[in-house]
Amino acid sequence: MQTLLVTGGAGFIGGNFVHRMLAESDVRIINLDKLTYAGNLDTLAPILNHPRHVFVQGDISDRPLVRQLLETHRVGAIVHFAAESHVDRSIDGPAEFIQTNIEGTFHLLEAARAYWSQLDEPDRRDFRFLQVSTDEVYGSLGPTGYFTEQTPYAPNSPYSASKASADHLVRAWFHTYGLPVLTTNCSNNYGPYQFPEKLIPLMILKALAGEPLPIYGDGSHVRDWLYVEDHCRAIWRVLEAGQPGEMYNIGGNSERTNLQVVDTLCDLLDERLPNSPHRPHRQLKTFVADRPGHDRRYAIDASKIRRELGWQPRETFETGLARTLDWYLEHREWCRRVMDGSYRGQRLGEGTR
Repeated sequence: MQTLLVTGGAGFIGGNFVHRMLAESDVRIINLDKLTYAGNLDTLAPILNHPRHVFVQGDISDRPLVRQLLETHRVGAIVHFAAESHVDRSIDGPAEFIQTNIEGTFHLLEAARAYWSQLDEPDRRDFRFLQVSTDEVYGSLGPTGYFTEQTPYAPNSPYSASKASADHLVRAWFHTYGLPVLTTNCSNNYGPYQFPEKLIPLMILKALAGEPLPIYGDGSHVRDWLYVEDHCRAIWRVLEAGQPGEMYNIGGNSERTNLQVVDTLCDLLDERLPNSPHRPHRQLKTFVADRPGHDRRYAIDASKIRRELGWQPRETFETGLARTLDWYLEHREWCRRVMDGSYRGQRLGEGTR
């Protein structure tokens, strides 16, 4: 039975990955999460006592703890989700992003290297360190073209700069020390268990409350949307068959402007809630000042992972968004509990010039 150390496994993507692995494989999960605002045990409630799941509250910068977990549980791979991940928060307070995303990744790499270096063959040969990254490290695209694995990094926000730095560390630990690493760069994720400061869950909760739906700038910023379960399948596939030292872009082939996302969501809400006093929900849209340094367009070329590993998304944007909305409508108590007072849907990331 393979054992994975999953960092950030009480967060959005990490939590979905843990749920999926326990349901669809026989792997054992050691789940390390600091439980910051975006990591919540409510996300893990259905699996918290699963016999193949061990939850540990702790920090990836705690090198002795990480080393203990690796050795005690004879971990075969690390899947590194743990990160501060919201652009607006990075504008308001970049220090935590530097500490977690850069310094934390450094400490995790060093713990992994010390553990890996003393493994016997074939465990040493089979060990993997998978860095889960983002397309935001590539910067902003023009109206055409796509990010490929050869696109130079050009991050424009404190968040994306911190993730780019972490990716460079991961690359260096492969080329310098031989640590068998993998890096995935994904497009915008959406789906169950996403903390409600991100666009789609924020719009859902505000629409349900009849509050204005804030759209940055003119709403024409473009993102490639990836349903989180498709992303989790891709990560597992890279872990199974990816080549050490390689990068794999993961995209949903679903480019939409922010305005299109909100309009589609409003129309779905109109269908799901025919008696809502806020119908039509499009009337709640309001345009607000753009965020500083807001990248205009991201789009992923995922042909490498499709060609080499046989992965492609199963959900279209429309089917994935419908599944996402239904989940939030059915889990309003989860939303209420994770909104613990530190965030109430207020505007973040206005910044100062």
